[in-house]
Amino acid sequence: MELEQTVIVQCPYCAQSFEVLVDCSVEHQEYIEDCEVCCRPVSLVINVSDDGDVTVQTIGEDV
Repeated sequence: MELEQTVIVQCPYCAQSFEVLVDCSVEHQEYIEDCEVCCRPVSLVINVSDDGDVTVQTIGEDV
């Protein structure tokens, strides 16, 4: 299993895609990162399964 993985996500505001770097050694993570395109804050909810599959949910602050 890789220690870090790049995942492409979609901004909930401008719908543009941008990359986030995920630390795969942590099973569950939640943090805020600004969209690279529109600069609005995006909440990221990241889960890494036991076999290394990474899922990222993006949530806008206005939800």
